[in-house]
Formats: sequence, C-alpha cells, structure tokens
Amino acid sequence: MFVRTTAINKILALKKFIKGIQGGTSAGKTFGIIPIMIDIATKEKGCDMSIVAESIPHLKRGAIKDFKKIMQSTGRWFDERWNATDFKYTFANGSMIEFFSADSDSKLRGARRDYLYMNECNNTSFHSYMELVSRTKKGVWLDWNPVNEFWFHSELMHDSDVDFLIINYLDNEACPESALNFILKAKEKAKTSSYWENWYRVYGLGEIGSLEGVIFNNWSQIDSIPKDAVYIGTGLDFGFTNDPTAAIDIYKYNGQVILDEVIYNTGLLNRDIYNRLKDKPRKVVADSSEPKSIAELRTYGLSVLGAVKGKDSIQHGIAIMQGLDMLVTASSVNLIKELRNYMWEKDKAGKSLNEPIGTMNHAMDACRYGLSHFFGNKNRGKYVIM
Repeated sequence: MFVRTTAINKILALKKFIKGIQGGTSAGKTFGIIPIMIDIATKEKGCDMSIVAESIPHLKRGAIKDFKKIMQSTGRWFDERWNATDFKYTFANGSMIEFFSADSDSKLRGARRDYLYMNECNNTSFHSYMELVSRTKKGVWLDWNPVNEFWFHSELMHDSDVDFLIINYLDNEACPESALNFILKAKEKAKTSSYWENWYRVYGLGEIGSLEGVIFNNWSQIDSIPKDAVYIGTGLDFGFTNDPTAAIDIYKYNGQVILDEVIYNTGLLNRDIYNRLKDKPRKVVADSSEPKSIAELRTYGLSVLGAVKGKDSIQHGIAIMQGLDMLVTASSVNLIKELRNYMWEKDKAGKSLNEPIGTMNHAMDACRYGLSHFFGNKNRGKYVIM
C-alpha cells in the first residue's frame, strides 16, 4: 500500500529549478521523489524524464525496483510499456521515464529532457551533473546521504535557483519497523560510541557527517571482469537472520586484484549457498568459526577451507588488503557500500582505535578471509598462490 508521507509533502513544497534533498536512511527520499515524477508524467503529455545513478546495478537494486513497486501499488504498471533493454517506461499519454547510469558518456551528452532525478548524486561527479542539468528544461531533483560534504554544498547550495531540504526517518510514516528499530538502536549506541554518533548523525538525522577514519581508499570501480582476468578464489562470510551471507570472488589482473560480489543475502541455508556457488569450480575460504557449515558445504561437493584466525588476524588481513590495488565490479553494490563506510572504531574521546567497526563488515570479512589466505605471507592449506 502506498502512503503519502511527510517527506513527500516536504519535497512537493520545493519549487525552485534545482531541489536538493539530503536525508538519512529510510527517510523516504526515493519513495518521495519518484511518486512526484510519476504524477507529473501522467499529467504532462509527452513529458521526458531521466533517473540517473552511478551505475546500472545501483539503479536495478534501487530506483528501478522502487519505481516498479510504486507503479504496481498504485495500479499504474503495465508490462508492455516497460522496455527492459533500454530501461524505459512509456505512459499512455506519451510521457516517458528512462533510467541510465552516470558512467554512460553518450547518455550524459544525449537528448534533452524535461525533468532529471540524480539518485545518490554524491557518488557521481560534478562534471556528470553539469552535463545532465545543462540538458534539462523544467526541473532537477538531487538526493544523497550526507556522509560528507561534496559538490552540492560547495557549488550549488547557496544559488538562487536551488532549494535545500533535510529529511530523516521521522518524516517517513511508512518507515519499515525493522529499519526504525535499527535506527533507534543506533541512537542509543551513539551515546557511548563516536562511530555510532557519526552514523546516527548521518543516517539517522540526515546531517553532515565525516568519513575520517575510512579504512580503504585503495580501490576503484570497473564495469565488468576482463576476459583475461585470472580467478584466484572466493571469500565467504556466513550470516542468516540479521546478517547477510557474503561471498566475494577474487581475480588477479595486470598486477591488480578484482573483487566481484556473488552473494549478499540474509536467510540463506547452506544448500542455498552451495546452489549460488556451484556455477563454476571455486576455491572457497570461509569463516572458520562455523566448522559445521563448512563441513556441510563439503558434503555437497564445494571445495572449502576455514580461514586462519588468531591474535591480530583482523589487523593483519586489513594490512594485506591495504597493500593491494583493488578493483571492484560495478555490480558489487553492497561491497561498494561497505568499502565507503568501513572505518576504524574510536574511543569516547574520538581517538582512533586499532580495530574496525563491528558493522558494515560482512563483505569486508569475506574479502579479508580470501585475500589474507591467497595473498598473505602465512598461507595455509592447499590454495596457495605463488
């Protein structure tokens, strides 16, 4: 059931050409902007709209999924009007909403449009914004989580044609109960932890935070795995109810390491994990704290070793990862999110501790198990890469 929330009403009240919406998690940014665009599309005959994010995988798991859900819940979705190849929906009155990535130069410099929505625009360049907005006639929506200041704050925020709005979970009456409970737990943890204080400020209240202490800066995105990349192995971190199971494939390529997310889901049984990994021969290094799961996966025919753990193994694994030149496939949406938010924990005085935060670490742990084994100085077991 679709709910008209306070967030939607606040976004509707923005009237200037550029509308910047800063907000925390579950604030209803996407579920506020997209319904407004749909409403305009149904009322303005022949209207052209573009929804843009940093990559197609981000769009598929975010804006496109939300668009379909909103259209279906309001009885407006017709399969025959959706072009799954071009990611374009055409309404009965000739209006159109298209989805494309900011890494598509031809799209950035393509045809003009009436309206533009840049989803999580802090993950795209100011150059991309300029290319897109210069070809937009009637209005622009921008949204982002305020992990730090970026080009909106330095280049646009105080311009006369720019509206600026901050919303958070309190503005979203449709906020799922599970998300609300997590935010409220974070609020409580923020009283004694500088990490959670920053997390709650950014993702709870929607206020500017700081990325100081991010552990990995030695990575960049690539579109896909090159044909001549060499598969090395797979890191696996077990999860189930609250934490996702994460599996990351590891490749070597031109002196670099490529990471590709293959699993990131909750509720997976060991049989499900095997079914997701059996598509090719894999050499898996898994969390050794679950020997029963490792043993069961072996009975299915999956080749699995337990990761070597011990004193300082986490710090050792992080050090190995920091010494690598890492490439991450654009489809690895959850891995990318964790890399951007994986930080050193701090004490009450704000001093950085020599241990990572205890959250946003499932894909990170999977990477660490695999990379520590295959690239560490103390490899054990049969999967040693010379």
